[in-house]
Amino acid sequence: MSKLSTGEKVFAVLTHVGLVIVVLIFLIPVVSVISTSLTSGSEFAQRGRLILFPRRPVLHAYQMLLGSGSVVLSGLRNSVMRVSIGTGLNLLFTFPLAYVLARRKLYGRNAITTFIFITMLFSGGLVPNFILVERLGLIDSVWALILPSLINPWWMLIMRNFIMGSIPDELEEAAIVDGANPPQILLKIILPLSMPIIATIGLWYAVFHWNAWFDALIYINTPAHMPLQPILRNILEYGAGTYTEYQNLAEMDFAEPPPSETLRAAMIVVTTLPIVMVYPFIQKYFVKGVMVGGIKG
Repeated sequence: MSKLSTGEKVFAVLTHVGLVIVVLIFLIPVVSVISTSLTSGSEFAQRGRLILFPRRPVLHAYQMLLGSGSVVLSGLRNSVMRVSIGTGLNLLFTFPLAYVLARRKLYGRNAITTFIFITMLFSGGLVPNFILVERLGLIDSVWALILPSLINPWWMLIMRNFIMGSIPDELEEAAIVDGANPPQILLKIILPLSMPIIATIGLWYAVFHWNAWFDALIYINTPAHMPLQPILRNILEYGAGTYTEYQNLAEMDFAEPPPSETLRAAMIVVTTLPIVMVYPFIQKYFVKGVMVGGIKG
């Protein structure tokens, strides 16, 4: 094994130092937000805004946010329901459409694909969409947040490209020769082989539903039906005063109530942690689905 030259050693050291600096740049804000959410009001007043390790961690901010009757707790439930139902229905409608458009022998396939592509360039606009949702009787309902975005055209085309590039037509023809009917081919052959792209697109749909807030501000009127992100927006923009409209702070038995900064930090953690926990479970599918679905076709 050849020894490294002096220049290669210096380059390796500088590379490692640079990577450590980049990691710290991304890691310090995360640690600071988590530590701030665990800091008491008196300690925060003494140490200032940048706190990496609290001396005496407390859970007052989380108790306030997630206590009984909290609007944040109901918002968390609404967001989980939206992500679960929305992602399931998105995949239920996106995958069959992608599979059908991936069949090269389908009559009118190019015309249908062009029509779907046009919807990526033009939309009806906010006012027509609101009128449509209102006429359908979906105002102040979770369906107003799910049905208008049931199929994302761009993600459907990526899924179609994956099926066209990764699953040969000969495999389906061999299954037909063996006596398989179309539902069996779809469920037992195409679906298992499409799991990488299904997991990838499902993650994108889940992140979209979890982060969405503008449509809830338009279509949801009752605070108890509001998902988590608009609540976070109100707390971050207007401070803890917005939160106290829904939660009686007098009911909280705190020696020192958490300050607004601690409450905001805890809200960021509560909002971010659930969707981050999803990534490790589908990571093995994610890279393969993105690369194949984005390149082939």
